[in-house]
Amino acid sequence: MTASTAPHAAADGLVRVYPATAPNGTGLVWAHGGGFAAGDLDMPEADAVARALAAAGTAVVSVDYRLAPLPAAWAAGHGVAPRGGAVFPAASDDVLAAWSWTLAHAADLGIDPARLALGGASAGANLVTGAALRMPGAGLPAPALVVLAYPTLLAVQPAPDAALRRALDADPEADRFGPEVVRGMYENYLGGPVDDAPLTAVPGLATADDLADFPPVLMINGDVDELRVSGEAFAATLRAAGRPVEVVTESGTTHGHLNRPDEPAFPRSLTRITRALTALQTRRTP
Repeated sequence: MTASTAPHAAADGLVRVYPATAPNGTGLVWAHGGGFAAGDLDMPEADAVARALAAAGTAVVSVDYRLAPLPAAWAAGHGVAPRGGAVFPAASDDVLAAWSWTLAHAADLGIDPARLALGGASAGANLVTGAALRMPGAGLPAPALVVLAYPTLLAVQPAPDAALRRALDADPEADRFGPEVVRGMYENYLGGPVDDAPLTAVPGLATADDLADFPPVLMINGDVDELRVSGEAFAATLRAAGRPVEVVTESGTTHGHLNRPDEPAFPRSLTRITRALTALQTRRTP
């Protein structure tokens, strides 16, 4: 077991490890969001989430996956310079590599491999969902749980229902994931059109047959967030496949609330995740 509880880089910089303060046997491999092209291990959605879960007993392995290119128009909006990047499947490969590394080092981290979960937020939730779909073909054991925070899972998503549309219209700042924006985000990630994208890059296209053996899922959606349409569609397919799935819409939130630790929804969602991870321990302990 790791002697220090201080976060540290590992796997040649692919991951940052947050050892549990008092390990309870659970672990989580976690991928931040950022539209596939932005984000880092220091953003609250990565660092604050990992620290909170580690303090609650779960060892967290946060993945510094390769980012997609940052186009000039997007870069200008963030006040940074444009840059190149890596397109699919680079980030997905990195998640699989981080998963393999964590399994190999589980004993050092106080993790029972049977209690190891996989999770992510926004685009990171897409990456972990696609990685979970790839695991059987890669000969890797499936996660005990997949945690999806306000996931984007479809490049072309259905229109929001009337209630969500009214809520988005009433909050223009939250209304930022319309069809053109989402398609553009995926095309940038894919390096080409979405029409022939593989299922593992757009996992919301999965059928019930595709999800017949998918792990149990905890999904926490944003409230006034158009991306929750794709999450809800994926959850419906999981139910049709007979898979365990819990879906929560975190009241009063817009997209990305795990990036805002001062909001009341942040500790609420972390409590939900902690409970789900602890339940794995309770369920699997003789």
